[in-house]
Amino acid sequence: MAKKPNNKTQKSFEQTLWDTADKLRGTVESSEYKHVVLSLIFLKFVSDTFEARREELLAEGKEKYLEMVEFYTMKNVFYLPETSRWSYIQQQAKQTDIALKIDTALHSVEKENKSLKGALPNNYFTRLNIDISKLAALIDLINNIQTVDKSGEDVVGRIYEYYLGKFAAAEGKLGGEFYTPKCVVNLIAEMIEPYKGKIYDPCCGSGGMFVQSLKFIDSHKGNRKDVSVYGQELTGTTYKLAKMNLAIRGISANLGDVSADTFFKDQHEDLKADFIMANPPFNLKGWRDDNQLVDDPRWGGYEVPPTGNANYAWILHMLSKLSENGVAGFVLANGSMSTNTKGEGAIRQKLIENDMVDCMIALPGQLFYTTQIPVCLWFLTKNKGKQVIPEHKESNHRERKGETLFIDARNMGSMVDRTHKELTTEDIAEIAGTYHAWRGEDKDYEDQPGYCKAATLEDIKSNDYVLTPGRYVGAAEIEDDGVPFEEKMEGLTKTLYEQMKESEKLDAVIRKNFEVLGFGE
Repeated sequence: MAKKPNNKTQKSFEQTLWDTADKLRGTVESSEYKHVVLSLIFLKFVSDTFEARREELLAEGKEKYLEMVEFYTMKNVFYLPETSRWSYIQQQAKQTDIALKIDTALHSVEKENKSLKGALPNNYFTRLNIDISKLAALIDLINNIQTVDKSGEDVVGRIYEYYLGKFAAAEGKLGGEFYTPKCVVNLIAEMIEPYKGKIYDPCCGSGGMFVQSLKFIDSHKGNRKDVSVYGQELTGTTYKLAKMNLAIRGISANLGDVSADTFFKDQHEDLKADFIMANPPFNLKGWRDDNQLVDDPRWGGYEVPPTGNANYAWILHMLSKLSENGVAGFVLANGSMSTNTKGEGAIRQKLIENDMVDCMIALPGQLFYTTQIPVCLWFLTKNKGKQVIPEHKESNHRERKGETLFIDARNMGSMVDRTHKELTTEDIAEIAGTYHAWRGEDKDYEDQPGYCKAATLEDIKSNDYVLTPGRYVGAAEIEDDGVPFEEKMEGLTKTLYEQMKESEKLDAVIRKNFEVLGFGE
């Protein structure tokens, strides 16, 4: 007898891991257990790379160097004391003091490796009082992850990415504090092309912008050594997530000495960045008191951003960090494109008159796990003049002073589940390609009604300095099917009269049925 086909979809390893971690619910708050899971995955990863390097040293006959930190750090590998190695944690998984042993292991890793200062949870597992059996089950499952893949696949990076997305979806609004949808980050990277120079994110979350920037460089055969990474994050736990996320990918970054408020403790005061990528908190209220930061040099030449909304404070902060040829791409709520509240309109007008606004993109809804607020992308630059980029001549820019590109991408994207949409690879390529063509790269640019429009300063002025793309791109042209209007109208009229006759017949049947039931007029 033939076996019945197995219709069950096989779970991915990531999904299996998620299901296991999800069992921590009840003993650990959902906002907490991401740190439990990601800390353990991090420990497994650094242990695997440590053991691989240890085997290399043994194969080279360098046994006497096995416990010398320098012989690990020279290969960008973290040195681990014996009690911090995964093999030890796995052996001790069912002991009653396993939480303390994990905390000790993480502390020792951070102590032995200066680049991890402030990155790892401190006494986290002990404080949470996690059910030992559930923690042991999680350790056993993580033990099966092969974090060091000889094929070069970024296994642990993929797992981190998966988890950050899942946590954002599970946590709702709060998840947005550390996660920006990958497709949005990819689009910004493809738009601004961060090949060489300094990359900055003033509200870096878990470091997703940096990860995708480096992926962009890798996919375009660039050199990671040509870029340096700077960022800052307010939330302490998210700051640690970012440092771990970057460490597992071998990305060296300056995220400041501590987690801190970018407005009140800017840890990169003198930075001039070539590329800025950011997803600031939307419509942040009460970000300063009335008497605070009123004379801040970052607002130089512009009105002071209002206390009731930080959107324009973020814009001016990022503008102040741009190098003379730099470009910034960032996400904001749609309201930022048209607001006139308490001086915001005046700031936007001056940004436009100073020719800082390079491109505006209206994004489709449902991209974010965390909010239904419609969002847009801003792209600012201090130089719209002709630019020659020696290392990437295909990216040379034409002079476009007095012009701003508007793209309406609201109809793009595909639903990936009931509530969530993503921009496809093709969508991203089309949008970025449109921008690059307009800048003078690749091919000639043409306005497309309903999709894109290169507007002049006068166009924007005549629209009261509103930057909403729909104001400029107009409606898409309707394709002419070649049928004369009179012929079309005749056909439509005939169809309508036929439907009206059918409606009369149905009305008569319904009336008769009501009469049979005793409900006639």
